[in-house]
Amino acid sequence: MLRLQHDSHRRLNILTGEWVLVSPHRTSRPWQGQTEAKADAVAPAYDPGCYLCPGNMRANGERNPAYEDVFAFTNDFAALLPESPQEEIDNNGLLVARGEPGVCRVICFSPRHDLTLSRMSVAEIEKVVGLWRAEFTRLDADPLVGAVQIFENRGAMMGASNPHPHCQIWATHSEPDELAKESARQRGYHAGRGGCLLCDYLSLELEQDTRIVCANDGFVALVPFWATWPFETMVLPRRHLVALDEFSAEDSRALADILKRVTACYDNLFSTPFPYSMGFHQRPSDGGAHPHWHFHGHFYPPLLRSASIRKFMVGFELLGSPQRDITPESAAERLREALPR
Repeated sequence: MLRLQHDSHRRLNILTGEWVLVSPHRTSRPWQGQTEAKADAVAPAYDPGCYLCPGNMRANGERNPAYEDVFAFTNDFAALLPESPQEEIDNNGLLVARGEPGVCRVICFSPRHDLTLSRMSVAEIEKVVGLWRAEFTRLDADPLVGAVQIFENRGAMMGASNPHPHCQIWATHSEPDELAKESARQRGYHAGRGGCLLCDYLSLELEQDTRIVCANDGFVALVPFWATWPFETMVLPRRHLVALDEFSAEDSRALADILKRVTACYDNLFSTPFPYSMGFHQRPSDGGAHPHWHFHGHFYPPLLRSASIRKFMVGFELLGSPQRDITPESAAERLREALPR
């Protein structure tokens, strides 16, 4: 009999159709690899040299307003530009390129330079969720936009260029690969079984109750059965929501509460400001209803054993498939133990 906590095995990511190799027996191996410097937990409430703080000058010469809550602006160094031509180059199907217009926005969570989601109040995070909803609704209505991706890179380890609490929104003309894979899998499940893939998955997770990290009346945070990163989590609404524009005030408050709990849990795990990439997946912005889609968020943190040891995706993982040692069940247990009391 296959023992998931002891034997090497593969787990299917039902959202992408890809597999992850799980090797529980390797958790006892010694570590002599690279360690990272522990993140500095001290930051000033205001940094005169920060281009995201209220009243400061940004790199393009514009000055931020003296904002007191959340603040949004178009990225000064955007990866996507709305005026990019939508032309295609195709050389015998071997050299193929397509123009990709789009919009990039920056959302500052707070005027305070030293706050993060984990240290903000639920009411403060609720304002962030409200701005996400407003930005999504506006961009979703733009005929140039085919998909809206909201994401946060926290910490220098994840490539964040500025520690001021903020996230980005990239509104692309085409559907990004990860979104397209998830869309295809959810659409196929809906067509074959007549139900929602993630509604059914969440129901099973709640029944088994082994990978649940925390929950409230509106949302559940869990370690996915197929998690790739050591302490990866997914945030799911209990009711079927396809995108932010369907959120009620209660939904926004519940999401703010679960984000507060998850990020505080991460910070407690290794007693350090926890780095991660986080983002939300929702229906494409092509005018369709997409009833098969289920709104959800992904947290991808790199830390493995401590505040200074990270997971690397190299070797077999680059050339074959992702691999993890700590089982999702063990990771969920450790995260539950780190929840604020």
